[in-house]
Amino acid sequence: MSTETHWNRVYTDKAVTQVSWFQLHASQSIQLIQSLKLDFNAAIIDVGAGASILADELLDLGYNHLTVLDISNMALQQSQQRLGDRAHLIDWKVANLLSVELEPETYQVWHDRAVFHFLTQPQDQKRYIQQVKTAVQPLGYVIVATFAEDGPVQCSGLEVQRYSVAQLQQQFAEPDFRFISSVQDVHITPNQQAQKFNYVIFQKR
Repeated sequence: MSTETHWNRVYTDKAVTQVSWFQLHASQSIQLIQSLKLDFNAAIIDVGAGASILADELLDLGYNHLTVLDISNMALQQSQQRLGDRAHLIDWKVANLLSVELEPETYQVWHDRAVFHFLTQPQDQKRYIQQVKTAVQPLGYVIVATFAEDGPVQCSGLEVQRYSVAQLQQQFAEPDFRFISSVQDVHITPNQQAQKFNYVIFQKR
């Protein structure tokens, strides 16, 4: 089964509120983005967004230059339906993050909650990081959240790569990226399971 087929099936077979990564509010991501103290017209891309509420909440706060990317058109359609008349305010991209051609040095913020940890092969991890280096502006910010070193070993039936903060620093290494900060968050799934995440912020050199 292709990656696209897998994720479209997930968003067809389950309600958005039933998937394990569902958040009623993207509180941790919002807090980290606001901590960067950027203008409301800062270009922000949310990669592997699924049907996340993050874009809605960023619009509510006044951010107005948003891009949402996911491999599942079913997921993005659900977000567009939820946003209704506001959907046109967002640039939607249905694409595989590893193969899509991203405009160079376009985004001031790259946000990823739980995509990078699905890349278990070194060549895919390197390709992801190359995409970040291409798409993020110099001195732009990279927010990546993965399962922590003591987090789940699988998600949605797929193996994941768990990371400590130190291991994420090794992946997003000097001299390309400067480590800014990290925070651990415990996500409670709709089934009341606790999942530990590490969130890190890097700045592109």
